[in-house]
Amino acid sequence: IPYDVRERSALDRIAGAHHQGVVAYMAARAYADYEMVLGTLDAQRAFLVFLDQIQDPHNLGAIIRSAHAAGADAIVLPKRGACGLTATVVKVAAGAVEHVPVCQVDNMQKALQKAQAAGLWIVGLAAAGDTDIASVDYKRACALVVGSEGKGLRRMVAERCDFLVTIPMARAEVGSFNASVAAGIAFYEVLRQRRA
Repeated sequence: IPYDVRERSALDRIAGAHHQGVVAYMAARAYADYEMVLGTLDAQRAFLVFLDQIQDPHNLGAIIRSAHAAGADAIVLPKRGACGLTATVVKVAAGAVEHVPVCQVDNMQKALQKAQAAGLWIVGLAAAGDTDIASVDYKRACALVVGSEGKGLRRMVAERCDFLVTIPMARAEVGSFNASVAAGIAFYEVLRQRRA
């Protein structure tokens, strides 16, 4: 691998102040083809994650990392109105983007409809959901849908879900969990049930 030795100030200009003394240039991460991902899923145990307009690259990177750790088969993002695979996302994901396919779709509702047609239960995380997160069976093929940081799930996306689940909270003064935290809790519930 060819390399250059540079002053720290040069690395700061390239990567910002938060680096560990090494900067690597690599090709941009290509998005996976959603149709191909659907075609390769295990019909009994598939686990997809749909992210409905996540804006913050730190949240997106953390969600990708947690989804990979919990065994998700792929992440699905909308092409518009959401954060994509930026350098920050890749850094926060700590290598997970190299191991879990990330897809971009033009229309989230149609993508969810295709997942349903492939046999997946669609479970949306919603602060005002009508079902406790632990009461859904995640041992079968399923997809979790996480809404944006400020608005949650869009109405049409929520309507496409088979279940709208909520995470119980001991104190509700702040309204709900952060998107990446809620996603992590939900991923752990899927993993917990599947390991049992």
